[in-house]
Amino acid sequence: MYKFPIFKSIKLFLISFSFVYRANFLALLMGVLFGFLMSHAGATTYDYHAKMFLLIDMQLMEVIGSAVVVAMLGVWLLKKFHVRAVTTGEEVDFVKKPYQKGLIAGALLFGIGWAMTASCPGTVPAMIGEGKMGALFVLAGLLLGTMAYGVLQTFVSNNGRLRDTLKDGCD
Repeated sequence: MYKFPIFKSIKLFLISFSFVYRANFLALLMGVLFGFLMSHAGATTYDYHAKMFLLIDMQLMEVIGSAVVVAMLGVWLLKKFHVRAVTTGEEVDFVKKPYQKGLIAGALLFGIGWAMTASCPGTVPAMIGEGKMGALFVLAGLLLGTMAYGVLQTFVSNNGRLRDTLKDGCD
């Protein structure tokens, strides 16, 4: 049928590859779109973050407020129409998380970090994509902070016993 069976093999490989990794392709596409929209809205510009925290320019706060309203509407619609996930076909579920003691302190640390770095964790990949090298330091801080949180949670779950904490981390 084909003069060049290698082309048929390549075609079949690409079809199967795209089928297996369709969720990854969709996530990549959505991430690129999200990064583009954040960049276009100015959310990746250090000055907008600084001006927002200094209460000089509320453009970024308007972007954040608009995103919250759109997200609330979207969640309400997803719940109302029992929408199914694109990749798994399962109904989208929103489970309310219980309150945790450290939530207020964590939110305070998050806000301080955001104000000090003039970048939100969600904007860091887009900033790196734009070539802003300062975002690499923020990413390093995010990774170290996440690791510290994991170690602290393990420490707390072991009732403050360092030996058990280190043992659990090495398994």
